[in-house]
Parts: sequence; structure tokens; C-alpha cells
Amino acid sequence: KAASAPQLKKLSLPKMRVIDPMKGVSRANYRYWRIRILAGIVMGYALFYLVRANFSIAMPCLQKMGYTKTQLGDILFFWSSLYGVGKFVNGYFSDRSNARYFMTIGLVGAAIFSLLVVWNVGYWSLLIVLLCNSWFQSMGWPPAARMLTHWFSPTELGTKWALGAASHQIGGAVIMIGGGYLVAHYGWESVFIIPSILCLGGAILLFTLIRDNPSEEGLPAVEHYKGDHFHDDGDTKPLSHQELWRRVLSNRLLWIVCFGNLFVYIVRMGVLQWAPMFLSEYKGVQLQMAGWQAGFYEIAGLFGGVSAGWVSDKLFKGRRGPVATFYMIALFVAIIVFWKTPAGYRFLDTITLFLVGFLVYGPQVLVGVASADFASKKAVGTANGLAGAFASFGSALSGACVGRLTEAYGWNGGFTFFAVAALCGAFCFSM
Repeated sequence: KAASAPQLKKLSLPKMRVIDPMKGVSRANYRYWRIRILAGIVMGYALFYLVRANFSIAMPCLQKMGYTKTQLGDILFFWSSLYGVGKFVNGYFSDRSNARYFMTIGLVGAAIFSLLVVWNVGYWSLLIVLLCNSWFQSMGWPPAARMLTHWFSPTELGTKWALGAASHQIGGAVIMIGGGYLVAHYGWESVFIIPSILCLGGAILLFTLIRDNPSEEGLPAVEHYKGDHFHDDGDTKPLSHQELWRRVLSNRLLWIVCFGNLFVYIVRMGVLQWAPMFLSEYKGVQLQMAGWQAGFYEIAGLFGGVSAGWVSDKLFKGRRGPVATFYMIALFVAIIVFWKTPAGYRFLDTITLFLVGFLVYGPQVLVGVASADFASKKAVGTANGLAGAFASFGSALSGACVGRLTEAYGWNGGFTFFAVAALCGAFCFSM
């Protein structure tokens, strides 16, 4: 305490050396891996859709084989219910697993059980095979979400998530357009055989493309690459069980997002599953043309998801709720127009179905980003799994309810259900 100023100078500590995690790291190499991971996610999850949405294309053929709308709706209900449970369970395990292995195993399993549909057309055997397909399908998106949050920082996640989620629309559009062609020229079996073979080959490519996180390639956390040091510290150590569940289950905002996602998926999967049958029965469109129109629905979703992610990132500074609310209100209007357009206006049907796809996929993308925002990247698989479970319950409700409503009240009953769901979703996101 009594030391003089010169003595204090001698006692002063040396300056601490700040270690730059990016020192010696090629930014070009880091950029290459980010592009490669994003491409792998898009390609990989698009392949999941080839052996998922193919059932929707085959539904009109199955109806001609003796299946009722109620039976087909019940199959969709059980498929979606198990998918929801699987997405939550596998979301938890994906947070504690290597995404590269997890996603590849899911794709191989989904392809095998899609192929087995060809030899199992009885009601119960078909249901069992599709339920097995459902479980492996639920292993697809949680590891993809994990990779997105580990390779892309929070300040860019809305846009990059939307690009990754474009895999939904790419895969859906390919199977809707290509599936209609296959059924028309080679029979309904081909819509299960050819996509399954493509997915088995694609699984090998997927495994070579993706990596769980930057540290696998000797790279620092993405926060250092982007300079976002005020976000997560880049530690890749998994959370404890207690902390993981605390971040997810006690998060009020996450639960609101989950309920909003339920209503999004009533519309999103309801239109995807029932559009080919609705267009062929109610609008008098041939199945191959119905596949093209449903394909435009998926293509529109690609633009809708990317635009919603960009707007929420750039104009609303990461606030996802206002953007999702606007999209859901506009979706309500588009559903009414598509529903009330008389038969024979094929161009107008295509345009309005395009708008429905554009508007429903915006909130679908934002739900995933918001759940990642609220739970952090260490719990993103579990958080997305919970949101996905609600989504699958919405899809299950759509399958069971639309089948029964259309048999009891015609297609007016089904579209009333979609319109009400859109308004309920808008209310949730406005909160």
C-alpha cells in the first residue's frame, strides 16, 4: 500500500495475450465447409420427402383398390402421430449424437420401408410398414437442425434455416411432379420403388457430405468465424439432462410457438396430402396435372420460406412472430379463394395453390428458427423435436378430420377446417 508510483510500475502485471481462435484458419476453407454442409442438408432432407409424400400421390389409386377416405385418413393420422412422438424422442437423442450417422441411418430406414409398401397392400400390413417408415422419417430433421445451428450463427440463422428448409419444398415438388408421371405411365408401385432406390444411393452421398460440427474438421465455432462472440461461447459439450429439459420444457414462448406450429401443419400437410385427390375429384383435373399443380405448391413454399426468413432477419431484427402472423392471415384469404374458385379455372387454381404454398411455408420455417432462438443451439434438437411433435399432431388431425369431414360434408367441410386453423395459427403467433 505504501509503494511509490515507480514501484507500482515495476509490480504491474504483463498484458494478457489474446488468443484468436481464427488464427491459422483459412476463411475460404471454412466457407467451403459451410456451403457443403448446407448443400448436404438440402439434398439429404429432400430425399426423405421422396419416400414420404409418395403415399399422397398413391392415395387416389388406393381408393380405387377399395380404400375409403376414412381409412386413408386414419393411416395418415397414425403415421403422423408416431412421427410426432419419434421427432420428439429422436430430437432428444440427436442433441447427444453425431448428426452425420443419425441422419444417414434415418434415410436408409425410411427408404427400405417405403419399398416394402409394394408387397403390403392389406390395411394392417400397410399400416405397420408405413409406421416403420414414419419412425425413420422422424430421424431426418433434428440432426439437420443441429447442423444448421452449429455451422451458422444466430445473426444469419433465419435466412440460412430457410435455405436448409427449402429441402421440404424441393423434395415435395420432385415427388409430386415425378410421382404423377410415374403413376400415369408405370403404375402406382413405381412411385414407391424408384424413390426408394434413389434414396438408398443418396444416403451414401449424404454420409460423405455432412459433418456434425466445425470441430470435426479442426475449425473453431461459427461464432468466432462470424464475430458473434456475444452469442453462445462455442462450447460443444452437451448440456446435462436437467439443463436440457429446463431450457425446453419451462420455456413459455416455446410452448406458444409449438401450438402455432400445430395449426400451421393442419394446413401445410393437409393441403399436401389431400390436394391431388381434391383436384381430381372436386376440380375434375387428371391425376398427372394434379401432381403438377401440387408441385407448384411445394415450389412456392421454397420462396415463401426464404422470404420469411430474410424479412425476419433483416427487417424485424430477429423477431419471428409479426412475420408469421401476417403470413397466416394472408393464408386464410388464399385458402378461401382456392376453395371457392369454380371447377375449370385451372390457371387460377394453380396461382392460388402457389400462394397457399408460399404463405404456409413462411411460418413453418420461422417456427424452426424461433425454437432454436429460444432454446439455444445446444438444445435445438429437443426444442425442434417438441415443435415437430405438435406439427405432427396437427398433421394427424388433418389426416383423420379431413377424411371424415369430406365424407360427411363434402370438400366444404375440409376447407372450413383449414381456414379456421389458419386464423388460430395467426392468433398464436401474434402472442
